[in-house]
Amino acid sequence: MTTASVALPEKVTRAPLGRLLRAELRWVLRRPRTLVGFGLLALVPVGLGLMMSLADFGGGPIGGPPVLASLLGNGMVLPLAAMTMAMPLLMPMLVSMAAADAIAGESAHGTLRGLLIAPVGRTRLVMVKAVGVATVTAVAVLVLAVLGITSGLVFTGTTEFTSLSGTTLSFADGIGRVGVAALWVWLQMAAVAAVALALSSFTDHPLVVLAATMGSLIVFTLLGTLPDLSWLQPALITTGWTSAIDVVRDPMVTATLTESGVRALCYIAIGLSITVARMATKDT
Repeated sequence: MTTASVALPEKVTRAPLGRLLRAELRWVLRRPRTLVGFGLLALVPVGLGLMMSLADFGGGPIGGPPVLASLLGNGMVLPLAAMTMAMPLLMPMLVSMAAADAIAGESAHGTLRGLLIAPVGRTRLVMVKAVGVATVTAVAVLVLAVLGITSGLVFTGTTEFTSLSGTTLSFADGIGRVGVAALWVWLQMAAVAAVALALSSFTDHPLVVLAATMGSLIVFTLLGTLPDLSWLQPALITTGWTSAIDVVRDPMVTATLTESGVRALCYIAIGLSITVARMATKDT
């Protein structure tokens, strides 16, 4: 009498999370369009430093928002001004492109299907993609902050931080203010990236994601200027984007910064939830 052998199914081994993250970060940070975006962002603080230097040499004032008007002879404000100028257009465009390429771009090139059938897990895949986009966002903010501080020191030669209230803060306090602003800007752009990532999971065309995200930001900005829609403004992602100026005040006003930060966290949670739900049923 022979005993029939029963073949047991092989255990599926999941790919290590660390290896997935390293591969994703290498891919997103070496992408040519990402590097071009970093280069364009680097021009913002350098250009502001040159403008500040020329205005100081010519003795003329710097027009525009208060954060720009306070640049003259106040180099530590330069990174804050650079982040303020890049928030409406350059940074949302960069993070939207990264989010569009993360899912819609891979789907368009046919590589997403291989990831979906691989032993990765749909939720883990979304988290890996989200970390990649968040890293691009963090590097973009660091480019503005670090080059802003460097340009401010080079073009003014001073390490003092003069607030809008007229008080002079130390270099350490100025670095702390820049760090708070950088964290706040990263949070706002991460919210934009989460929305773009959700849109990216519904299409195979990255340009559609970019156009929809940027178009939505423009519409939200316009809606935020209408007094009759004041009841809607607390729900708009762009509400409070001008509150970075509060970092330059002494004492620093944190109410609007906190409110917009909580709003950004809500958008991140909603965007990632939609992405996970969509990826759970996505085949290609």
